[in-house]
Amino acid sequence: MSKLRVAVLFGGRSAEHEISLLSARFVLESLDPERFEAVLFGIDKAGRWLLQDQALLLSQSRDPRLVKLNKSMPTVQLAPHPSADGQHLVKVEPGPLAADQPKELGIDVVFPVLHGPMGEDGTVQGLLELAGVPYVGAGVLGSAVGMDKDVMKRLLIEARLPVLPYRVLRRTRFERNRHKALEELMEVGVPIFVKPANLGSSVGIRRVAERRELEAAIDHAFEFDDKVLIEQGLEAPREIECAVLGGDDPIASVPGELVVDHADGFYSYAAKYVDEKGAVARVPAELSPDKTAEAQSLALRSFETLEGEGMARVDLFLDMGGKFWVNEINTIPGFTAISMFPKLMQESGIAARELVTRLIDDALERGRRKRARRTSI
Repeated sequence: MSKLRVAVLFGGRSAEHEISLLSARFVLESLDPERFEAVLFGIDKAGRWLLQDQALLLSQSRDPRLVKLNKSMPTVQLAPHPSADGQHLVKVEPGPLAADQPKELGIDVVFPVLHGPMGEDGTVQGLLELAGVPYVGAGVLGSAVGMDKDVMKRLLIEARLPVLPYRVLRRTRFERNRHKALEELMEVGVPIFVKPANLGSSVGIRRVAERRELEAAIDHAFEFDDKVLIEQGLEAPREIECAVLGGDDPIASVPGELVVDHADGFYSYAAKYVDEKGAVARVPAELSPDKTAEAQSLALRSFETLEGEGMARVDLFLDMGGKFWVNEINTIPGFTAISMFPKLMQESGIAARELVTRLIDDALERGRRKRARRTSI
């Protein structure tokens, strides 16, 4: 049998661009070479799709501040419809750099590791749906609600899942009457977390311990999004995470815990990716059997409520009184060498190669079911 061609799609037009490159490297390293042939597509911050070289990606630093796409590679274009023989085509644009490349690349399935807007929010998923290309992970709806923390929390509340109190602030309202908006937010007790509604990897998030810090934190968050969450914090919460592997009967991993020791006071971007000692992952988390089962149940219920498919990481808080709170879902969780999603699955008995294989097989099966649907009466 010929190998299946897997397009690893990474980079993107968000502030999580560099983390996506690290995730793509890990996925590439984890692909089963007996079954799959990788084709790398990097999306630069201008939105161009570029072929990428495997050797170059594998040789780059694991520091997100030092990784980058090779922008001299040929550009590619996704065909607007499936090909007649079932091989979905990506065309390489003509030019001297493309002389040694095939003009058409047969792609069987796409593995997107695009974090943040323009990749994790349903936009790319919609493009792939229109092109008829199977892809790993949540669909258009699940991706969209999983990206927007406000809509996500509204659905979790509707499903009677525990969510911390929060307020939503839109840029236009804040700019219209900054003083009034800040005055109303003073009712929220510290600590407060200020977050862009549509980003991950802790980009744009600040922990506010004193009220005088609130305005600057809001301004900072608005640099990344037009909608900001002002969320009630907890004193000394435990950060518990569960990985969910989808399919018709999704499973939850053993829970893990992130123990943060960083000047930011929470699991910030710097604590995650820059400071090697910023956080320690305890896998599995030190929880009683009952609390372990409760965390797994909350992860699965959140995954189902938010239309998850394929994969997700569900983040929880455990307060000092022993109550769990659902923080958020990540529909394309970090896939780097230090990311919790593959670590949690490894601890649950699913190694990286098997994990990637199961995700691809799930995507292909969903693609087959979609193609079998009736399109006429």
